[in-house]
Amino acid sequence: MNETSAYELKITNMLGQLAARMKPDTRITVLTGAGISAASGVPTFRGPEGLWKNFRPESLATPEAFHQNPKLVWEWYDWRRQVLSTKTPNRGHEVLASWSHRYPNFTLITQNVDGLHERAGTQNVIRFHGSIWEVSCWNNCSPSSSRWWDETVPFSSIPPACPHCGGMLRPGVVWFGEGIDPDVMRRSMDAVACDLFLTIGTSSVVYPAASLVHEAKRRGAYSVEMNVESTPASGLLDLALQGRAEELLAVCEREIREAQAR
Repeated sequence: MNETSAYELKITNMLGQLAARMKPDTRITVLTGAGISAASGVPTFRGPEGLWKNFRPESLATPEAFHQNPKLVWEWYDWRRQVLSTKTPNRGHEVLASWSHRYPNFTLITQNVDGLHERAGTQNVIRFHGSIWEVSCWNNCSPSSSRWWDETVPFSSIPPACPHCGGMLRPGVVWFGEGIDPDVMRRSMDAVACDLFLTIGTSSVVYPAASLVHEAKRRGAYSVEMNVESTPASGLLDLALQGRAEELLAVCEREIREAQAR
């Protein structure tokens, strides 16, 4: 057996052990990051390939940037919405969507704003950082709700106008320097009281999302990481698997199906 085959067998065995823990009544919580959407061709937020017109996303995704130049910020978000409108869920999204229907005590917390989990049909999704497909009134005008869904691509005018007051809309995402919605934080903390916690495709460096797996482990959950490379959390968890999210999830799903068939 060559080295590659031995490694693949080891991963398969580890995923088989994970699958054995996934009983009908298991309380399962999954946290996903950008890695789950990589196979769908979604451009990454960080790194050189994340540059847009020589701007780093971190310099655009702030309330200050929007206040100073809302047109520039909206041009970036409108471009991202156009790109995302052409993307479809991959096998990783599909497996998680299937689990959300099969396991009654399943919760998915996603740091992604791309909407691909919802497009795959996933139930009980907590959007930790909001959604690029939601908007809200920059003026918080009284007739408007706090956020609402809007899949307009592209917008006819930039920045788009609030249909209630005529002021500017803003993307319904959490920007750098903004806090997580208290209700989202509460629901996420409730979800870490689980039997099995999986963190998938995330670097485990963006807080407070990165703290969730540690809190789950502290509360007694069997904690698992799936990522293309090791992270600061890898050595602290019960199981750390390196590989592409969609491939690892596909093998795990196969192991579950085979166990059920026996």
